[in-house]
Amino acid sequence: MRQIILDTETTGLAPEEGHRVIEIGCIELKNRRLTGRHFHHYLNPEREIDSGAAEVHGLTLDKLREAPRFADVVAQFVEFVRGAEVVIHNAAFDVGFIDAELARVGSAWGRLEDYCRVFDTLKLARELHPGQRNGLDALCKRYDVDNAHRTLHGALLDAELLADVYLAMTGGQGALGFDVLDRVELTGVSDERTSSVRQLPPLRVVLPQDEELAAHRARLAAIDKRSGGRCLWLVQDSTGEGGVTAG
Repeated sequence: MRQIILDTETTGLAPEEGHRVIEIGCIELKNRRLTGRHFHHYLNPEREIDSGAAEVHGLTLDKLREAPRFADVVAQFVEFVRGAEVVIHNAAFDVGFIDAELARVGSAWGRLEDYCRVFDTLKLARELHPGQRNGLDALCKRYDVDNAHRTLHGALLDAELLADVYLAMTGGQGALGFDVLDRVELTGVSDERTSSVRQLPPLRVVLPQDEELAAHRARLAAIDKRSGGRCLWLVQDSTGEGGVTAG
């Protein structure tokens, strides 16, 4: 199964009022595991950003003047989500904005759901936790996902948090291992709201000592005696299929 965890940041709350997408963050999962592929862009909205929205995500028009426009990245975006299940928290909001951006580029681009299936984690959360708060911060707390570094909203950061929350909600898998200290590697952007996959050190291999091997062999010999010569490890070793040498 190929899934894309998606989030956006916008200039305001209503695309029908001319508000635009200013950041798209997507992370790819296959069979519920990270692939290392992502799609992330800041976008020039060609309009002012509402002060209330800027307080949430910290982005301003001055910061985005040199960013590409949605039309510049639309082909890459469509190809990235094509054929996937796109997982979004409060999907109606993000899908409404993306559909408006696609329409602005040209009617031939259609709608987001022409390219992918959409799964709304807010709808799932309300089914699982009726009558409770089900915003992303509340779900992070409920599912023990660390969001202490989320001082501002960011599309890629929120997609990472949503990935952890979604996996916990739908199967109990632990966190994917995003680390706020290693965020620049994923995007190439030094920004407190973007992040990367933590690179874990290789596992340390500990070999048994001679006395430990001797104790193990003695234990196998005792098992073999009590089982009438049917100790599985010793049988495997004698047939050349692996196992631990008895003598």
